[in-house]
Amino acid sequence: MKKVLVLEDESSIRDFIVINLRRAGYDAIEAETGEEAMDRLRENPDVTVALLDIMLPGIDGFEVCRRIRATNTKIGIIMLTARTQEMDKVTGLMTGADDYVTKPFSPAELTARVDALFRRAGGEDPAPAGELSQPPFLLNTRNRTLEKNGKRIKLTQVEYSIVKMFMENPGKALSREEILDTVWGRDYFAELKIVDVNIRRLRLKIEDDVATPAFITTIWGYGYKWGL
Repeated sequence: MKKVLVLEDESSIRDFIVINLRRAGYDAIEAETGEEAMDRLRENPDVTVALLDIMLPGIDGFEVCRRIRATNTKIGIIMLTARTQEMDKVTGLMTGADDYVTKPFSPAELTARVDALFRRAGGEDPAPAGELSQPPFLLNTRNRTLEKNGKRIKLTQVEYSIVKMFMENPGKALSREEILDTVWGRDYFAELKIVDVNIRRLRLKIEDDVATPAFITTIWGYGYKWGL
């Protein structure tokens, strides 16, 4: 069974989400508080995707996201927020989330986002075995891991997919739209900002100097390129 954690303190919204996820074939694990969510994850280590509300009593969704990412880079994380401020979206992504959905949302939209993350988190279609070597980086497509100068770099599944796309297209300028279509899927509708924030987060992990990136360079007004 495909397990999804649903962290939402409003019971009516949580029930709505759970019902629709179960209709789509998911096993929904419910939590009302951040503390309860961490307990549910310990009890269900096979959870593939987590939906985290931001505004919560006790520890909020941002902190839950940080705690998950401290020990788990594989799980897909979607932030749920009733607020539309740009900073909330950026904060959620920079703390380790893969995506965000602003309330109110349709059942079809939410299910599509969960489906996309489930596929990317390795629930379906495992990548063929092999390696991509571009010193100082080595990408192992069997284990979905990245090393820099022999040292493992912890990547989320979205970050891994972005690096894989870059390393498969060295020196090629890739538009934000291309990256969005390849990494998130052609049927995935989201703001291009999600690409920019994930690139920013990825640079923090792989660049020697984030202020002057040497590996992921910006093509102003267009997108990004792997290498100078």
